[in-house]
Amino acid sequence: MKLLKVDTVDEARRKLLDCCAKIMPRTEERGLLDVAGRILAEDKYSKENIPPYRRSIMDGYAVRSKDLGAAGDMIPTMLKESGEVVLGVDPAGLTVEPGQCVYVPTGGYVPEGADAVVMVEYCERFGDGMLAVSKSAAAGENVVSIGEDVSEGELILKKGRKLRPQDIGVMAACGVTSASVLVPWKVTVISTGDELVSPDTVPGPGQIRDINTYTIASRSAEEGFEVVKTISVKDDRDKLASVIEEAKKDSDVVIISGGSSQGKKDMTADLIGEAADQGVLTHGIAAKPGKPTITGFDKKSSTLFIGLPGHPAAALIVYEQTLIKVWRDITGREEERTIRAKVNVNVPSAPGRMTFQLVKLGEGDIPEAIPIFARSGMIAPVSSADGYFVMSENQEGIRPGDMVDVHLWK
Repeated sequence: MKLLKVDTVDEARRKLLDCCAKIMPRTEERGLLDVAGRILAEDKYSKENIPPYRRSIMDGYAVRSKDLGAAGDMIPTMLKESGEVVLGVDPAGLTVEPGQCVYVPTGGYVPEGADAVVMVEYCERFGDGMLAVSKSAAAGENVVSIGEDVSEGELILKKGRKLRPQDIGVMAACGVTSASVLVPWKVTVISTGDELVSPDTVPGPGQIRDINTYTIASRSAEEGFEVVKTISVKDDRDKLASVIEEAKKDSDVVIISGGSSQGKKDMTADLIGEAADQGVLTHGIAAKPGKPTITGFDKKSSTLFIGLPGHPAAALIVYEQTLIKVWRDITGREEERTIRAKVNVNVPSAPGRMTFQLVKLGEGDIPEAIPIFARSGMIAPVSSADGYFVMSENQEGIRPGDMVDVHLWK
């Protein structure tokens, strides 16, 4: 058996980062309707004030607040209605003089002279254009000031943000019609194993349905990567070598998920070493679960390779801790979501190895992190977990009452 010098998770990540300088994501300019879920490649600033005029937040009457005094149900204030604001029509010349009011619809322009809007519910029309107002108003009430939403020159979105519908909305409001976004990595996911069958097949003796193809491809798509293809291959060295070589042609990242046996991992390492002109970068990481992890880089085709453990929990967590973190580092993406929680039982660590522990979160102002102790290879506990926490290589476990940062699955 080969004696391998494993890398720490940080060392494995640094080696990938060094190579990623050669495959830094490209950028492209896309229209607003085509950037949802993409990562912003530049800071975005507003070139104007939003709103560009004082606007009402409800249907009502624009008034001078001091005209209303102590207006109430018993003693309303009478004002002269002197006009009406029509949405989309320039209200030039329309002003509110002392003792006057102007009708303004929701979102409408608040005329000069007025400093508040009284809801229609507190107003009643009388003859001769008079209006009885039964509620006083403070200056600025129901009025959005110029630039109150967004001011000219304000940073509205930072580089590295994964664009959500509301982010696209703020760009639209500011007159931005397109954005420079990162071109996502193209990913091929290869699962290997004579025992694997597709989800639509009833497993025979010694067989199991393929899990990792679906979890890793789905996580890749969720992160914003473009999944070029997914391939399931038997443990045939020549066939797997051919599939890897073909995947290099149209993928930035080739992910190989196989069994955890020494023989299978040795074959994966050898094939990555052959396909990557920079050779194997990492052959094993000091992590539990996740030790049988392999990475490599082919400079000629600018392709990263990562051989993941076969067990579903280990494959997902290692993928998060290596390639996903690397992607976020080089793109300036926001950090993953974590939540502070209190562990309720003793949790042992693996001496000399970074340890990942699945947990469910309980209720309370300070959530309880409830460890899920599952046998290797099980998928249902991974699905029921809210996330996991990390114990460092030098940490001697966790005691009841200790606080941890739980990395949420999403």
